[in-house]
Parts: sequence; structure tokens; C-alpha cells
Amino acid sequence: MEATGTDEVEKIKSKFMSAWHNMKYSWVLKTKTYFSRNSPVFLLGKCYHFKTEGEYKALLSFQPSSAGALGRYCTEISGNVEEFRKDFISRIWLTYREEFPQIKGSALTTDCGWGCTLRTGQMLLAQGLMLHFLGRAWVWPDALDMDSSDSESWTSHTVRKLTASLEASLTAERDPKILPRPQRGPARSSWDVTEMRNEVYHRKIISWFGDSPLAAFGLHQLIEYGKKSGKIAGDWYGPAVVAHILRKAVEEARDPELQGVTVYVAQDCTVYSSDVIDRQCSFMDSGKAGTKAVIILVPVRLGGERTNTDYLEFVKGILSLEYCVGIIGGKPKQSYYFAGFQDDSLIYMDPHYCQSFVDVSIKDFPLESFHCPSPKKMSFKKMDPSCTIGFYCRTVQDFEKASEEITKMLKSSSKEKYPLFTFVKGHSRDYDFASSPLHEENDLFSEDEKKRLKKFSTEEFVLL
Repeated sequence: MEATGTDEVEKIKSKFMSAWHNMKYSWVLKTKTYFSRNSPVFLLGKCYHFKTEGEYKALLSFQPSSAGALGRYCTEISGNVEEFRKDFISRIWLTYREEFPQIKGSALTTDCGWGCTLRTGQMLLAQGLMLHFLGRAWVWPDALDMDSSDSESWTSHTVRKLTASLEASLTAERDPKILPRPQRGPARSSWDVTEMRNEVYHRKIISWFGDSPLAAFGLHQLIEYGKKSGKIAGDWYGPAVVAHILRKAVEEARDPELQGVTVYVAQDCTVYSSDVIDRQCSFMDSGKAGTKAVIILVPVRLGGERTNTDYLEFVKGILSLEYCVGIIGGKPKQSYYFAGFQDDSLIYMDPHYCQSFVDVSIKDFPLESFHCPSPKKMSFKKMDPSCTIGFYCRTVQDFEKASEEITKMLKSSSKEKYPLFTFVKGHSRDYDFASSPLHEENDLFSEDEKKRLKKFSTEEFVLL
């Protein structure tokens, strides 16, 4: 009886917390993000100029600022605000959710207040998978149908939603709801084969991040892998811990489509080239040989208690690279997914917005809530020093080229004697470090990894 009573108390407590988080994270303020006409805007290796735009756009407002120089690592220059809008909105946005299936071993049906770093990690991995299956040039055909200026209607909807949410929480009658699908424009009648294929992969990638126990990279699975490093649902997760969780999630994924992708996490700010190449050249589960694409995750610190502004040019250089899939970072107590910059401000996607559960197993599930209608900007000075940088390389040749370019950039941007991280030839074991096998049978994390994760856990910032 005592145990049952404790469970009931935990359920009631969870419902009150859920109602509070709904109120805290469902409110959308009507704000505008200001971009300069005179400085280039970089988004995951692409560069955009707004100088030729003569008319006001709903997504962006402009303010004067000094001109900025083009980064020498930028690979593509595109024309105008509309192109930038399409590109940004096409990135997959993963936020707090409520009313999803209960997380195993807890009473939680929402990640509001604690899951933001897992969400930013999901966004980085999603971008890597988009590069792998869709390519960097892909944009969502419905991107410009998103109405970024309709914040007032979102807010009024939120008020009604919060009232119902609070009442339901107190009466314990909350039923999962599916987000209504907004009205679309005229249906496209003539999709070619490529567009149809891209739409299939677009939906498939999002479905891998669904909030259900079966989704390969969904919150439920990531939390299960996190338990191996001592984390449970409701704990905070640092960028380095999330990097290792993502690696395990990709290793354990059973979808045949994912057999051609692997993840490598740098050890102690060092990328061992032979270890990366071994991963890329490992056998598929089917036994067939084939080169895998690799997503390289590098946990770093950009300073001590505060971010060292000397690293600003380095971060800009990273986000200018065609290989970059973003940065898991944020400011103290909040995690963001950094995807670009303009001048000395970082462009990011914010997971701190509570949305309703969407059942991605349903055919033609609504896509709108997985795409952010407008970007946000933050001064580099506010960035927390703890972060994880991500790169994607499709082939071994791409990795070798990327490592050369990044090494040059690290040397040119570093004012210190030692760069922020390094690429070295050989295996980690060649340098007397314990190396973990690609597939561990009995335990998801080796003893060496557990020690490293414990160290990261004590160093990372707390996320609310």
C-alpha cells in the first residue's frame, strides 16, 4: 500500500509539473529577429546576401551594421531572403513535447524542463541524416507556407490550450492529442520521381526522431542509452554525454536504411584518423562490404567559466564549412542548436517550446511542427563554453579532405599554443589510450567510456 501511495504522489506531482511546464514553454512572444543587409549570413556552409533585397520580408527585419567579409571556407553563395528562409525552415526542428507515451521507469509524459540538450542533439543528428539522404541542396517544398508572423494566433491558441491542460491535469483525464494539420495551398499534381523520393526520406528521417519507444532516435531510446552512463529521465544532459548517446543510438539502429551511417566521438579533443576510417570501412550488418558515411562529434570547451572570445573566428569558420552539421551548445542553463551566424551573432534553433505529441507512425502525419518558422540570434559572448561540434563526411576521401581543411582552420584561428582539437594519424591505441571496439556485446559503454562520461557529467552546465 505504501508503494502504491508513493506512485500516486509521483503521478500527481508529475501532472502538476507538466501543467507548469506547459505554461512556461508554450508561450510564444511576438518578436522579430534582426538581420543586417550589409553582412553575409552563413547557414551550415551556405552563404546568403540580403543586400540586393529591396522589399520588406515578413520573416526578417533589418538594422544597419558594419559590412562583414566572406569566410574563405564558404562553398556556396545564394541570393536573397527567400532562399535563406527556405533553407532555414527546411532544417528539422525538434522541441519539447507533451502527452507522449510514458517513459519507461518514470511517470513522465513530457520532457519540458530537462530534455533540451537531447533535443539539440537530435537536431544535429537529423541534419547529418538529411545530408546523407537528401543532400545539402534539398529544401522542403512547403517551407514558405509556414507563417512566421502569426505569433499572436499562436499565443491565443496557447491560452486556450493551457486552460484545458491545467484542468485535465487536475482531473487526470488527459488524452493524447494530435496537432491539427493546417490548410495547405493547391496540391501539386506533377511530382517527379526525385521529389517523391525526397518526400519519403523527409518523412522517414522525422519518424526516426518520433516520441515513441520504437523510434530509433526518439527521446525514449536516447534515455535508455543514457541509463548506461548513469542518467535517467528527468536528469540534465551535457553536450558531451549526448554525443556518446547519439553514437550508441546509431550503432544500435536496426533500420536497413541506417546501416550506411556511423558516428565517431572524439576522445579528449583528438580525432584519430585510422579509427574514423575503420568505422567507415566496417562491414554492414548484412555482411556486405561498403564504405559508410561518418558523423564526427567533437566535445570541446571554448574557455573556462566563460567562453573565450578568441574562439569566435574558429566557431564562424566551423559553421562556414560544407561538412558542418551544427553545434550542440547554448547559453548557461539553456541548450540551443547553433546552425549559422551573422557578424558576431550566432543563429540558432530553440527547443524550449512545448508542442503536442505527434504520432509519426500515422501516414501523412503533419510536418509543420517539425520545422521552425523563424531563426533566432544570440551574441557569441553569451555562449556557454561547453559544446559539441558535428561534421558529416560521406566517403573516406571526404573525411581526409575535411580533416585537412579543418586542421588548417584550427591553426589559423588559434592564438594559443595548442588548437582546440586535433586530427592525428593512427589509432587511439597507438598513443596508449584504451580503444573501445565498434560493437560491444554485453554493455553499451566500455569502462573507459563510463569514466570519461562521468568526468563530462561533472563538468557540464545544468540545463533547465
